[in-house]
This record gives sequence, structure tokens and C-alpha cells, in this order.
Amino acid sequence: MMAGTDLEVADLPGDETRAPAPAPTSATVPPFKILYRQYFDFVWSTARRLGIEPSGMDDLIQEVFIAIHGKLHTLENPDALRSWIYGVVRRTASNHRRAKRARGETRADLDGFADTASALPTPLQNTERSAEVQLLMNLLGELDEAKREIFALVEIEELSVPDAADALGIPLNTAYSRLRAARLGFEAALARHEARNKGI
Repeated sequence: MMAGTDLEVADLPGDETRAPAPAPTSATVPPFKILYRQYFDFVWSTARRLGIEPSGMDDLIQEVFIAIHGKLHTLENPDALRSWIYGVVRRTASNHRRAKRARGETRADLDGFADTASALPTPLQNTERSAEVQLLMNLLGELDEAKREIFALVEIEELSVPDAADALGIPLNTAYSRLRAARLGFEAALARHEARNKGI
């Protein structure tokens, strides 16, 4: 992967060595190889939530990490690394979808919330196949994109609301307002799911 570049990530260990992506705790950015291991799963799950289909994930993730490698020196606040990486994934996914539309490629599940049971194997395939995660994906799919993004960043990725606002490029008050609406929408979707299961 990325042969011929100075990234040299082909020799990185498999999933079993990847730690969850922590928020940086110091004012320095980790070396790229460590950053790659720590943030791969975060990048992968974020890209899926942003609508990238399994068949496009390898190319998308390679693009994201090339962009991260090339722009890492522009990061002004190392404490905001996680939200900065989210911004890179978001822009890359948006460009990816725009390019597909320009080529006339369309999908009914463009938002990325199709049944994941038929997805190609991925680093998170065991988690993706669990009933709990499938339910979460279905419930998130009932939110519009703006609410889904803020909900996922704060409730799932555990970013602070200010960091999420920064990653999304929205005012802090808008982020709080959108998060409240997203939580209400998520609770309503969960109530509908439970009612259907009870046959109400």
C-alpha cells in the first residue's frame, strides 16, 4: 500500500496492534507511523458513516492518510489532532462522492447506511456484524446528515462539543443546538424501533 511514497505504511502491523484513537495528551504530534496505527479505525469508521461504500474504502483511506502526511505540518493545535483528522476525512469523502456523481455513478444508499451484512471484509468486520452496531447504524440513518455528524462525533467518537464544532466548521451555539436536536431524533428513532419490536 502506497508503495513508492515515503509513507511506508505497508509494513505496519495488523489490526491486533492498533490502539483506540486517543485524544492527544501533549503538545506534540506523534510520528506518522504511530498516528496511522492509532487513528486507522477512527478514519475507517468515520468514512463509512460519511457514506463511503466498502468497495471504495481502500482508495479513500489511502487518500486520507496521504493528505494527513502531507498536511500534518500545518496543524496549529496538536491538542485538536482528532478533530483535525476528522476534517481531512470529511473533505476527502466529500470529494470522493462528488467525483462519483460527476462520473454518473449513483447509489441508493449514498449515505452509507445500507445493510452491512454483505459488506466486504474490513478491519472492523466483527464489530460491524454485531446486532448492536447494526441497530446503531440503522438509527443514525434516520437522522439527516448534519445531525448524524454531530451526534456521531460527540456521542460515539467522544469529541467535546467545541472540538466537534471546530471539525465541522460551525459556530459553537449551532453545534449545541444541532446536538440537542440529534439526541431527540435519535431517541425518537429508538422508540419507534422498540415499538415495532413489541408489535405496537
